[in-house]
Amino acid sequence: MATIVSSAEEIEIEAFESLKPRLCALWDTVFPGDEEAYTSVIVPSLTLDQAEMAKIPAIHWYEERLLFLLMRLRNPQARVVYVTSQPLHPVVLDYYLNLLAGIPASHARARLTLLCVYDSSPRSLTEKILERPRVIERIRASIPDSQRAYLTVYNSTPLERKLAVRLDIPLNAPDPRLIGYGSKSGARKLFAGIGVDRPYGREDLHTVDDIVSALVAIRAARPETRRALLKLNDGFSGEGIARFEYPTVADAASILRTLHQLQFSVESESVATFLSKFAAGGGVAEEMIEALEVRSPSVQLRINPRQEVILASTHEQILGGPCKQVFLGCVFPADDDYRIELQRQALIIGQALAARGVIGRLSVDFLATRNDSMDRWRLSAIEINLRMGGTTHPTLALRFLTGGEVDPTSGLLHGLDGQPKYYRASDNVQSEAYRGLLPEDLIEIVTMNRLDFNHRTTTGVVFHMIGAVSEFGKFGMTAIANSREEAERLFTRTIDVLDRETRGGQDE
Repeated sequence: MATIVSSAEEIEIEAFESLKPRLCALWDTVFPGDEEAYTSVIVPSLTLDQAEMAKIPAIHWYEERLLFLLMRLRNPQARVVYVTSQPLHPVVLDYYLNLLAGIPASHARARLTLLCVYDSSPRSLTEKILERPRVIERIRASIPDSQRAYLTVYNSTPLERKLAVRLDIPLNAPDPRLIGYGSKSGARKLFAGIGVDRPYGREDLHTVDDIVSALVAIRAARPETRRALLKLNDGFSGEGIARFEYPTVADAASILRTLHQLQFSVESESVATFLSKFAAGGGVAEEMIEALEVRSPSVQLRINPRQEVILASTHEQILGGPCKQVFLGCVFPADDDYRIELQRQALIIGQALAARGVIGRLSVDFLATRNDSMDRWRLSAIEINLRMGGTTHPTLALRFLTGGEVDPTSGLLHGLDGQPKYYRASDNVQSEAYRGLLPEDLIEIVTMNRLDFNHRTTTGVVFHMIGAVSEFGKFGMTAIANSREEAERLFTRTIDVLDRETRGGQDE
């Protein structure tokens, strides 16, 4: 069925299109040397399903994850406007500005505009900004030259398009009309069209009958399959996934009866609500590939307005939850055994997206499987995330702090000291013992134990989501070192230090 577009939306889309050439001009003239004046407006809004977002503790503090983009202030002529739902703690801001090696914090602070809407309601930040015309005017007033400004967002929807038009600056993210390529169904169809391996399955499902038919087809094509996964088209972080166990007899009637036994990654989900979401937004069913060894690597890409596809990083994702589908953290870079092939396949996918007009940051998630240590790894593409994600900010931190870039051939990043750099990162460092720690306390503990990032060695620990620690006992952390093993030891040592330092409060 054709999409009906109102006249007001047509005018907005036309205005949005007229802004795109400005983004190309910035990439042609300003960013090659990054020494000229420009303004980056950062709106770290998670404009996603708010019911799903509510399941994540401390969700509105995730707006702090993009503070690593303050690295743009290393250019002494650059300006940044950063908008949040709640005020940033002054200690948090100082923490990031003091990481700017070579630029006085006071100089960077003078070129930074912080704006806050003072609204903690469970809605997207972009929506909150749009209903406050005076905030929009304040953002516009903070941009000296709109011809040299652009908007950065976590993910792109029609709301972000509207905000870009209201601000009269281009959006450095996928056109909202293209975000279907980032749905589970859209990704599977793209993989099929370019010949990239993917799990066997079916897409564009909505009804229970659709699901049952797809599960029957999967078992017929893959008789050894014991489990399948149902995925909501727009699910994220493993929250929109259900695991299905095949009954002994896998006919349509038996599968239908077994649907009420779906297993979920979050306890609050139910079969009825999941199937209603499936009916509303659609989804896919695919075989659950099981092997002696199963890993979940991902590749992060950037597509600039010139349609150039740039390798940003590779990771091993750390997954947890009852179904082992929830993103908990990551390790950089992906395993040496398959990283080069992983990059090659991801770049093919990125080039296909670029040819379709997609720009901005994105990631491609894969499965790597084998049944014997002598076997070659099989790589299967499973989804495209047309947005920033849990692997974006650790990559930004690494580039920000080490001054390096990922080598597109090897996939390694070497710091200015010539050493390859590795890290272990997580958004989910959490303990009841950490509740009540102020941001000042967290930073003091790390500093006194010599764990903080050292610009001389370009190793150490850097934090994010610091504002969440007091209320939720939760924050994010990236441990950067010169080997995988050293990064893991540093991550573990930091947790041990924090546990030791907070143990006394728990015993009282």
